[in-house]
Amino acid sequence: MSNSWSIVVVLALALLAANLPFANQRILAMGPLRRSKSLAIRLVELVVLYFVVGAIGRLLENHGGQIAPQGWEFYAITGTMFLTLAFPGFVYRYLMHRQH
Repeated sequence: MSNSWSIVVVLALALLAANLPFANQRILAMGPLRRSKSLAIRLVELVVLYFVVGAIGRLLENHGGQIAPQGWEFYAITGTMFLTLAFPGFVYRYLMHRQH
């Protein structure tokens, strides 16, 4: 897989993973919950999925060549990008999807 396709795969995976906590009531889309998930559980899921996507991106980067060194700036930017990608799921769950 070329580096440009790796970037597309990681971005698509990040978009799906960022919206996953808001799209269903299961923990990490695997385990069922007896009650609805709170926002705190969804945010913890979001952090876990951020690191999962980051690990997959690191594996793809390692497969493509040398891994570039990353400082705190890299994690600050990718973290805010991941939160931005989660915005559509948040809006759907908390602003548009009202249960009457």
